[in-house]
Amino acid sequence: MKDFYVSFFVTAVCLALAAWWGMENGTGVARAVMLICVLGVLEVSFSFDNAVVNAAVLKEMSAKWQKIFLTVGILIAVFGMRLLFPVAIVAVATGMGMADVTHMALERPDEYARHLAASHIGISAFGGAFLLLIFLSFLLNKDKKLHWLGVIEAKLSRLGELESISVLIALLTLMSMYLWLPLTAPEKLTLLGAGVGGVVLFIAVSSLDRFFAVDEAALEHPANAGMAKRNGVTAFLYLEVLDASFSFDGVIGAFAITRDVVIIMLGLGIGAMFVRSLTVHLVRKGTLDQYVFLEHGAHYAIGTLAIIMLLSIVIHVPELVTGLIGVVFIGLALFSSVRYQKKHLGTPASSPGR
Repeated sequence: MKDFYVSFFVTAVCLALAAWWGMENGTGVARAVMLICVLGVLEVSFSFDNAVVNAAVLKEMSAKWQKIFLTVGILIAVFGMRLLFPVAIVAVATGMGMADVTHMALERPDEYARHLAASHIGISAFGGAFLLLIFLSFLLNKDKKLHWLGVIEAKLSRLGELESISVLIALLTLMSMYLWLPLTAPEKLTLLGAGVGGVVLFIAVSSLDRFFAVDEAALEHPANAGMAKRNGVTAFLYLEVLDASFSFDGVIGAFAITRDVVIIMLGLGIGAMFVRSLTVHLVRKGTLDQYVFLEHGAHYAIGTLAIIMLLSIVIHVPELVTGLIGVVFIGLALFSSVRYQKKHLGTPASSPGR
């Protein structure tokens, strides 16, 4: 429970701020508090699978970079990705300054929401392409030994022998959407440009991680201390981009609940804090080693979310469906993990390679 103490404190502060804001702008204390609670739950449900993948990466990072991710990273997540980044998107789309867009968000939230919604194609294509590559890189990993779907997944992982197969599939997906979706010419260009941007960013972060990677013995040498630090940088960047991809859907979905930007930031901030706390809890308790299919379930949820984001360009997908995807896959993965442990009783859960 101590892993969640900070989150409970932040929640109390946000509830107090929401009550004050509700009195100031006429929303009402009870309604403002209720809204941020709903948004907090929405954010956690959207990002539960994100926490599992975060934990898988975080446990490989040094203690120093774990602290940076859980301090600086949370500030970026709450204020950067859930407040400033949407403002930046609207600023680019409208050609307005950041200050003007911020004023619009506070004074004319309906207009701000419309501009943000108008950027939906680019946001969905970018985030969908990035998340799709995360899923494909896991699914088509030729070194993965433990397979949740048995023979089917084992055969798919063999495709990892083909160089850059994940990138090829992602690009073919974007090209197919460009050719076949009933969009206007400018919308198609936005889709393709944003989608390719997501692919390029994934390649850049992954390439940096491999470029700076060295074996454990080499890291012990003082001359290679900088390499360990830079490897921590790439892992940090990867986690922040992953969080950004998840936050897109949460921010847009939040406008279906309220147009109040302050309430949205407070509610999603609470959710982001609990996701961080959940990540720490998973790492400290060794949950990923105990429940061997948990990481698998999280990646399948990410793959499904990627498909939903791409489909949402032309089809409205209810926020409830998107939010429940992660919960369903994580639940199934936990059930499969318990069954696996019972079947292999006496075999350490962490022994199979993943």
